[in-house]
Amino acid sequence: MKGKNNWACFLMILAGIVIGGFVGSLFPNSFLNYGQSFGLSSPVVLDLGILVLTFGLTIKITVASILGIVIGIIIYRFL
Repeated sequence: MKGKNNWACFLMILAGIVIGGFVGSLFPNSFLNYGQSFGLSSPVVLDLGILVLTFGLTIKITVASILGIVIGIIIYRFL
């Protein structure tokens, strides 16, 4: 484990989240799509006159994305 790259681990976890979210969306009525959303329900707007900034973030955690994270970590450990 000494020579492993932390960025590779981060990318594997991120890939697991994306693939897990995709698999969860393929089966919308299964337990894989069960989860919780949290974040800003409406974006925050900062109007500075000549510049308008809009901030917003919503995260949806599902069973499929958690399984994707676990599989990504397992694959990372075996590489």
